[in-house]
Amino acid sequence: MDGMCYAYAIWPNETTMIITSVYSVTSFYFIILLIFIFCYWRILVVIRRQASVMAAHSSPGSSAAQAQSHHIQSSVIKTMFLVCAFYAIMWLPYNICTLYINVSPNLLNTGYYYASLFLAFLYICINPFIYAAKFDPVKQVLLRMIPCKKIAGQANDSGNAGPRVVTVRGIHASN
Repeated sequence: MDGMCYAYAIWPNETTMIITSVYSVTSFYFIILLIFIFCYWRILVVIRRQASVMAAHSSPGSSAAQAQSHHIQSSVIKTMFLVCAFYAIMWLPYNICTLYINVSPNLLNTGYYYASLFLAFLYICINPFIYAAKFDPVKQVLLRMIPCKKIAGQANDSGNAGPRVVTVRGIHASN
C-alpha cells in the first residue's frame, strides 16, 4: 500500500475485519472438527453394518466374531476421541491468537503466537502416532516400514541352525 509492504491486513472497515476473522476461525477450526467427527461416525456405521452381516453368517453362539467386532468398534471410537480432542486442544490457542491478532494487530504478542503455532504443528507430528497406537493395521504397516536387521537362515523348524546371514542397509555378512 503506497509502496509499503505490511505484515498484516488492512481492512476497509471494522465489520469486514470481524466477519473475515470469525469466518477464518469457523472454517479452519470448527468445520474441520465437524468433518473429523462426521467421517469417523461414518466409519463406525460401516463397521457396525459389516459386523451385523458377519454375525448373520457366523454360527450361532460364536462369540469370537462379536468380540472382534466390539474390539474394532471400540478402537475406532477411541481413535476418534483422541484425534478430535488433540485437534481441539492443540489448534485452539492458534485460532484464538489469530482471531486476537486480526481484531487488534497493534497488541501482537509474538511469544504467544509462536507458542500457539508450535502446538498446532506439534499436532501434525503427533497425529500419525495416534493412529499407530490405536489401529492394529496401521501399526503393522508402520512396523514393516521400519528398517531393521533381517536375519535369514536362523534355526528352522527341525531345530538345526543354518548359516547366519545379516543384512543391514544393503551390506551382507555371513558367518
